[in-house]
Amino acid sequence: MIAYPGHNQKYCDKCGAPTITNCQGCGTAIKGSYHVQGVFGIDDSPSPSFCHNCGKSYPWTEAKIKAAQELTLELDNLTQEEKENLNKSINDIIRDTPETTVSATRVKKLFAKAGKGAAESFRNILVDIICEAAKKMIWP
Repeated sequence: MIAYPGHNQKYCDKCGAPTITNCQGCGTAIKGSYHVQGVFGIDDSPSPSFCHNCGKSYPWTEAKIKAAQELTLELDNLTQEEKENLNKSINDIIRDTPETTVSATRVKKLFAKAGKGAAESFRNILVDIICEAAKKMIWP
């Protein structure tokens, strides 16, 4: 964005939200791909989930977490306690922490109980924001 400002978009072509180039929490520039002058490259790096400077989640991460939590409320196969555990675990699998393994195991079990359709819906929402370790455990 800095090297080629003419290529910036005012709005996201996937969701229509205004695009941002800086963290809304601390103002630090969002890291992108590194380009070397005269070298052809294809940018296929995913958007980061969190600010590298302050740790705040970006708006697209927050939107996906919210969507997953709202989907949880629609699951008739889970008890209220299981829904609460699933929502807590969703917050734990987006970061690579010591809780990730426990939470990913819990999420996988609850997805199985919720049903194949629900598990696929969660995958569509979360696959871009959860950490790689959790992704490999939940969807091997």
